[in-house]
Amino acid sequence: MSYEQEKEIAIAAVKAAAVVCQRVRTEMVPEAIEKNDRSPVTVADFGAQAVVCKYLADAFPADPVVGEEDAADLKTPAMADRLQQVTQYVQAAIADATPDTVTQWIDHGNGDVAQRYWTLDPIDGTKGFLRGDQYAVALAMVENGEIKVGALACPALTIGDTTGLLFVAVRGEGATLMPLAGGEAQPIKVTSSADAEHFRFVESVESGHGDQSQQRAIAQAVGITADSMRMDSQAKYGAVASGQAVLYLRLPSPKSPDYREKIWDHAAGVIVVEEAGGRVTDMNGQPLDFSKSARLVDNRGVIVSNGEIHDKVLEALKQPVG
Repeated sequence: MSYEQEKEIAIAAVKAAAVVCQRVRTEMVPEAIEKNDRSPVTVADFGAQAVVCKYLADAFPADPVVGEEDAADLKTPAMADRLQQVTQYVQAAIADATPDTVTQWIDHGNGDVAQRYWTLDPIDGTKGFLRGDQYAVALAMVENGEIKVGALACPALTIGDTTGLLFVAVRGEGATLMPLAGGEAQPIKVTSSADAEHFRFVESVESGHGDQSQQRAIAQAVGITADSMRMDSQAKYGAVASGQAVLYLRLPSPKSPDYREKIWDHAAGVIVVEEAGGRVTDMNGQPLDFSKSARLVDNRGVIVSNGEIHDKVLEALKQPVG
């Protein structure tokens, strides 16, 4: 089965959402950081979810969307000014948006996991967005439990001399990388472990998002001696898929050992890495299961690699810590 239409709509949706996010970041963040308030990320989150859901509702009205945000707070009288603000940013992408349609589009993202559904993180990497670092707009379509299409917009990511990149993958068709500003899509592949310059691993900036001491020990166990690259969001998946690193580790924090990851934090990145020739599993070597709920209830931790070193990583994880 061809997923050409799904791919084209996904690309158009995340590109439009990325424009909204970048505009919010440029115009709102300096003041907001000063006030130590999350208003810009709220506006960008809501705006990006509204834009993507509008594209999906128009093209695939029967498909549920499992997104991160809902418009309940935005509909309260106290939030009228904020809703107006969100609407103005959405109008940059969809000219006829109104406060009513914006809240409807946001709430279109309150669907449930089904036989076929989309999952969306309108801003993956909130803290990166706020501090001017990495964030992503991440969208994926899942059918019968398998991710079929993924689009990952990384407006702040630089590879080579291009900043602002879009990763796209369709199951069985490979993964590509193109500039968000427009240009040709180029096929991407994970890099070999023999590539000494890129034999390194990525992990979250936030220490609470993983177990950094264990992650460092596992990387060293498979021969990685370089310091980790720390970045926010699913841009880390993009780094592995495009050969900038060979490994991304997200092991449960000792503070929350039973934590289960949310599907929208991984789905788009997973298919991009797999279609670039890499491998993604949980800590036990099991594939991530996107068929059950908004969380990966049967998976603990996430291991993303170029494939070559994956079994070594899993073996190292079985060894006693310390």
